Amino acid sequence: MAWRLRLVPEKTNIDFFKVQWITFGASVVAVIASLLAVAVIGLNFGVDFKGGTTIRTESTQAVDVGAYRQAMSGLGLGDVAITEVFDPTFREDQHVAQIRIEAQEGDEAITTETISMIEAALKAVDPAVTFPSVESVGPKVSGELIWSALMAVAAGSFGIWVYVWLRFEWQFAVGTVAALIHDVVVTVGVFSVFQLKFDLTIVAALLTILGYSVNDTVVIFDRLRENLAKYKTMPLREMMNLTANETLSRTVMTATTAAISLICLVILGGDVIRGFVFAMLFGVVVGTYSTLYVAKNIVLMLGLDRSDKPKNGKSVDHEFANVDA
Repeated sequence: MAWRLRLVPEKTNIDFFKVQWITFGASVVAVIASLLAVAVIGLNFGVDFKGGTTIRTESTQAVDVGAYRQAMSGLGLGDVAITEVFDPTFREDQHVAQIRIEAQEGDEAITTETISMIEAALKAVDPAVTFPSVESVGPKVSGELIWSALMAVAAGSFGIWVYVWLRFEWQFAVGTVAALIHDVVVTVGVFSVFQLKFDLTIVAALLTILGYSVNDTVVIFDRLRENLAKYKTMPLREMMNLTANETLSRTVMTATTAAISLICLVILGGDVIRGFVFAMLFGVVVGTYSTLYVAKNIVLMLGLDRSDKPKNGKSVDHEFANVDA
C-alpha cells in the first residue's frame, strides 16, 4: 500500500466539548474585545478608506519599488503604497507603477507643489520617469467605499446563511453565521489592536475568510447530518464529537496546507500583499477554531428535532436536503 501522510491518527477520540464553556466563553470575550478595540482605538485605514491621491508613473527603465519607496520616505507624506502594474498590452520598454498617497492634512487633493516634490525625488532615482495621471479620492468617496465594504461582508454572510439553512436546518445556519461573524470580527479586532493598515485588500481577505470558514463548517455539518440518520439514539453531544473526530484529519490537513502557502507569502511576498496574506493566515487559524468550538456549540445549545429522522442514510432528513450543491 502506498504511504500516505497523516497529520492526525486515523482514529481519534477527542472530547471537543470537555471545556466547552471555556472555549465558547473565550470566543465571546474575543468578539466583545474586538468590537471595543474598533470603537475605542479605531482602524488604521489606508488610502482607499480615508482618501488620498493615486499617481501613475511610466518609465522606459524597470520599476524598482524599493528605490521608489526609499526616495519618498523622507518627504513626510504619511501612508504611501507603491505597486508595479503589469499588463500584456504594454510595450516592452513600458514600465508602469502606481503610487497611492494618503490625504494630506487640510487638503482635499494633493497640491502641485507636493507633486513637484515627488517628481523630483523619483527623477533622482529614475530620470526617465513620467506622471501620465494623478487622481485624488476625497472623503466622500472614501466614506462610500467603507459603506460598500460593510455591505459586501454583510451580503456574503447573509448568502451563506440562506445556503446553509436550505441545505441543512436553521440551527446549522445560525451556528455557521455565528462562527463567520466571530472570524471576521476577531480578525478586524487584531488589525485594530496592532494598528495594521486596513484597506480594500483586507476586505477581500475577509470575504475569502468567509468562504474558507464556511467550507470547513459545511463539511463537518454534512457528516453530522449523515450520522443523525445513522445513530438515532446516540446523544447529540456524543454524535457531534464523533463527527468532529471523523473529519478532524481533513480539517487539519486543509488548514495546514493553506497555512504553509500563506506563511511563504508572508515571508517572501513583499509589503504589497503582506497585509492581505496576514489577514488570510489569521483567518485560517481562527476559522478552524470556530468550526470546532463555536459553530457546533451553537447547534448543541439550540438543539435539533430528531423525532422524524429516517433510520438509514438513504432517505433525506430535511426538506431542502436534496438541493444540489
